[in-house]
Amino acid sequence: HLATSLPLPSEKDHLRPKIDLIVFIIDIKSRYSLKNVEDSLAHVDASFFLGKVCFLVTGVGRVNCCSVEMNGIWKLGEIYCSPVLFCELELEAIRIATAQRLVQLLRICAGHVPGVSALSFGSLMWNSADD
Repeated sequence: HLATSLPLPSEKDHLRPKIDLIVFIIDIKSRYSLKNVEDSLAHVDASFFLGKVCFLVTGVGRVNCCSVEMNGIWKLGEIYCSPVLFCELELEAIRIATAQRLVQLLRICAGHVPGVSALSFGSLMWNSADD
């Protein structure tokens, strides 16, 4: 399910499935994108930041078009103890690899990977970023 911002409308709360993972998407070319994410973070319960949130930064292949400071994005990851993923949507191979990584994160957060909890996925992400 996709939402452009938080909070989610409350009129369909009873129909909404359990939320296992929140992916905040930041377009590096848009200051509005980062501001929208920062505003939306206030509506997320603190318990979600224990392994159920990540930040996905798009447009990283066009650094010369940046409207967002990378330090600000890294700071969000640190403040909220959540991993930061980078993706260039225009490159199919990177888009596919990122989608696979997000699906794996979702499987972990939903409890479908035996022996791995949502709390540990952040450390798994940091370790994989070094590869």
